Amino acid sequence: MFRKVLLTIAVLMVAIQFSRPAKNISTLHGPEAIDAHYTVPKEIGALLRRSCYDCHSNTTVYPWYSNIQPFAWWQQSHVNDGKEELNFDEFNSYDVKKKKKKLNEVAEMIEKDEMPLNSYTLIHRTAILSAQDKDKLITWAKEFQKTIN
Repeated sequence: MFRKVLLTIAVLMVAIQFSRPAKNISTLHGPEAIDAHYTVPKEIGALLRRSCYDCHSNTTVYPWYSNIQPFAWWQQSHVNDGKEELNFDEFNSYDVKKKKKKLNEVAEMIEKDEMPLNSYTLIHRTAILSAQDKDKLITWAKEFQKTIN
């Protein structure tokens, strides 16, 4: 009985490897990207790419484990949720009110240590924001918000 259960689990694990979610990889810098319409300071852009863009842009850098199910489904779910909440590559498609709201949320989430997600930084150690990085991003988001008309 135990062997049959193990064999069934093994067969299922192999079978699900053939189901692959579509990857979030774009080679184009879109016309709606935040830095296509606004000047994003170089240091801020680097912080956003390092700590935010995997889930909040149209291009995710996929680690090795993203090719193994069920991790790939879990990761793609996070990416989809992140892009739905805020997509820096689609930022300019938002109306003014939504842009300001999203920038306010960026500052709030960083202030509350809710972003980047702990589950993300656990594996992606370079995405961890120092206190200085957080201050820079929070200040930028609040100041940038004031300039949007």
